Amino acid sequence: MIELLSPVGDFECLKAAVQNGADSVYFGSNLFNARAFAHNFDSESLKKAIQYAKIRGVKTNLALNTLIKDDEFKTALDIAKTAYEYGIDAIIVQDLGLATKLIDQFPDLPIHASTQMTVHNLNGVLQLQKLGFKRAVLARELSMNEIDYICKNSNIEIECFAHGALCISYSGQCLFSSILGGRSGNRGKCARSLQTSL
Repeated sequence: MIELLSPVGDFECLKAAVQNGADSVYFGSNLFNARAFAHNFDSESLKKAIQYAKIRGVKTNLALNTLIKDDEFKTALDIAKTAYEYGIDAIIVQDLGLATKLIDQFPDLPIHASTQMTVHNLNGVLQLQKLGFKRAVLARELSMNEIDYICKNSNIEIECFAHGALCISYSGQCLFSSILGGRSGNRGKCARSLQTSL
């Protein structure tokens, strides 16, 4: 089954995606998502966004897809719990520690492995499957043949990251941004280093 999943940075973007045929949307809360400079959603607007999409038959995914520090762990879990209570359909995660805790704490909530995890082969996908992930968002460099091979040899949903702000078909800029500009994409603050080097 093919699903069109659209990013939405604020409520107006959410409405546009839903009204123009997205099957699913993903968005972040005010913390711990890889789009720190988007408007994002506080607790009240998160609830409104989930309700708006659900009424129209569109699935919602919360991006908690940055690396989580030890002193942030409880806050990240609280955000996930709030989204779960509001009816979120899935949570997209990069941090393996957070993911395994969510899988254990919310067994009926699908957890998706973010493209930020850079899972690029069948062995990686099978490990995610074993850990209880529902979906793997593959690394961006994979060819169609490699994606097809992974799909045919695993029992986990596979998603391909099709486009981003200069991220298309290229991983590694998250760390590169941190080295060059002190702004880590793994914390949602990419400095768009590739753009400055062109």
